[in-house]
Amino acid sequence: MYDEMGALYLPPGAGRIRFSRKEVVQMLIAVAALSFAFFMIMIPANASTYALTYYAVVSTIAVITGFLMHEIAHKFMAQRYGAWAEFRIFPLGLLMAVVFSFMGFVFAAPGAVYINGRLTRQQNGLVSLAGPALNLSLGAVMMFVGVTLPLTDLTFAIYLIGRISIFLALFNLLPIPPLDGYKVATWNIGVYVLVMGATVVLFLFSMGII
Repeated sequence: MYDEMGALYLPPGAGRIRFSRKEVVQMLIAVAALSFAFFMIMIPANASTYALTYYAVVSTIAVITGFLMHEIAHKFMAQRYGAWAEFRIFPLGLLMAVVFSFMGFVFAAPGAVYINGRLTRQQNGLVSLAGPALNLSLGAVMMFVGVTLPLTDLTFAIYLIGRISIFLALFNLLPIPPLDGYKVATWNIGVYVLVMGATVVLFLFSMGII
């Protein structure tokens, strides 16, 4: 339901999270671009129609759960602290995501949640941590399911979605501004080392290195 300001309110009990029309449109654009990017790096050569459909579905679900929910986690935490928080696309990031996918790499920064408000250093750190923490938790659970259940197209899809979530956590935890990792490290280096360490271990596991 939209109000006179164009903000979409979720039902009571949903944490008072709200979305503007502009934000929803830009989220959909970012999801489409990033889904295409992951699709491009996953499809095998001479893929069948089934394979194309399979990887299109996997990449879209992975981006919704790994990227979109990551951004919503930031937004939810910021709004809980009383700050204004809305997602905006980053045009150059959108272009880089698509172009780099043809080179076999995903630049996973098509946009971000912009925040305005008086947050303390700790609150800002927790807002920044919310996205990677969601990726880490989701990725760990989905990869565990994927490797413990018998191998099928479904369990492999679950594993891939979890693997992408871990990749997104690692990418966003790089200690480079304006990424989440820089903000978390600036707030609490101990928390950063702990979360980054767990993410690196899971990423290496997902790559078959450990």
